[in-house]
Amino acid sequence: MSRKKKILAAVIAVPITIVILFVVLIGPWPVYSDTGFTQTDYYRDAVAAIERETTKSTITKDPGRFKAGWATRSMTPEVGVPMGGYSARPNEKKSTGVRDELMARAIAISDGVNVVVLLGLDMLIVPPNIADMTIAKVSGQTPLTGNNIYFTASHTHCGPGGFAPGLASKISGGEYDPKVPEFLSNVFADVIIATYNDMKPALIAHGTVNAEQYIRNRTRDAAVDGTLNYMIVQQEDGKQCYVTRFSAHPTIFDDDMLEFSAEFPGELARYIEQKTKATAIYLGGAVGSMSPRAPDAPSVTEKVAAFGQAVGKLLLDNMPEPDFQAYGNVASVGVPVGVPPVQVRPVSPKWRLSPFAAKILGVPPEGRIQGARIGDMLFIGLPFDVSGELASEWRQHAAEQGWDLWVTGFAGAYLGYLSPDKYYYETDDKGGLDYETGLMGWLGPNTEAYFGALMNKIIEGFSPAPGSAPLAHPIAAL
Repeated sequence: MSRKKKILAAVIAVPITIVILFVVLIGPWPVYSDTGFTQTDYYRDAVAAIERETTKSTITKDPGRFKAGWATRSMTPEVGVPMGGYSARPNEKKSTGVRDELMARAIAISDGVNVVVLLGLDMLIVPPNIADMTIAKVSGQTPLTGNNIYFTASHTHCGPGGFAPGLASKISGGEYDPKVPEFLSNVFADVIIATYNDMKPALIAHGTVNAEQYIRNRTRDAAVDGTLNYMIVQQEDGKQCYVTRFSAHPTIFDDDMLEFSAEFPGELARYIEQKTKATAIYLGGAVGSMSPRAPDAPSVTEKVAAFGQAVGKLLLDNMPEPDFQAYGNVASVGVPVGVPPVQVRPVSPKWRLSPFAAKILGVPPEGRIQGARIGDMLFIGLPFDVSGELASEWRQHAAEQGWDLWVTGFAGAYLGYLSPDKYYYETDDKGGLDYETGLMGWLGPNTEAYFGALMNKIIEGFSPAPGSAPLAHPIAAL
């Protein structure tokens, strides 16, 4: 072959090779069909794991006396550590200061046999590496295991970044720094162990306040999760702890904010503590599609403060006299679960990124689901930004069975957004996909059905509900 022909062949071959490699490694690939999940190995394995682990908690008609302990620790990293949230942040997302302390708050509750620790953290998500490190450190010093530790994150976009390896984590949280997960897991283990060692006989009351005026659905004209859950725990010496859960996204600060802040959840907790002299713990709720309706204020900082204080005032002004209970079942579970094939659709409902792209991005091959029962309260933790629409629907069905359901996200893993399956193929006027169901709906068209089925399996393991017979399907709509 002549030299000219060789050059021509190379000129033709190189772009073809680039295109082939791009399609193989990035896409587009056709979307996979909706084939269901109930016959898959990952579903059977997840159900078996939940059934095995829920039996380690004892449910009885004659439960023991509640015991509880709580503690708080600062989890603010050094200034200069990247911030988690907002891919558009400048200067590699490096923090420049501290507006207010980030806190790790925890409460341990026992019925004398079973123990659960609810962990509320001022950060964007709880990635699996930090959850695993925390569990290992706690298990080395207490009888607690991964079944006993219930992870939540406030989802502040002004918390620590640099928390995990992988391209997806870098986009949302900046350059990975192994010192960050080591620091955070040490703090989390310390606060968990402190709560466990502080448990004393306690009384528990709980309820809800309607806070719909402070939340909106940012994706469509549809339902919101406006429920503001609360639990009041009182030790025998009169010390109290308020646990709250709300589903508004803590995104009042924008991507130009470069100082660490717990955002409105921190303001809410501080307001409750100032007014009640109790400890306050905030659990991030079902924040998917849910944005805050913040009051007008002269500055963004004042708007954050005003919002947190307004929600706190609403709670304290509308709570009835607490109906304290001394006895009740406690149960908990936390298990890794397999997931459907990744199907990220950044542009079109018909095309997805390749499986290799998911690995390049660092999308984890499994998730984590967790549950807890405290009396007639049920806590379900999922590894997503969980749709507030789903949480609202689930809560109504659970209430019909006598349960007070608290749905939270960021359960020691992160797998994108969990949106209602009915929106999966929905497009806008231009044929495009919604951000939450397209780019961030990582697991395909049956994600709600799959994790709803696993949630039901946890509830079955924690049944019967107070005053009822065992139920095969406690939340029938799922």
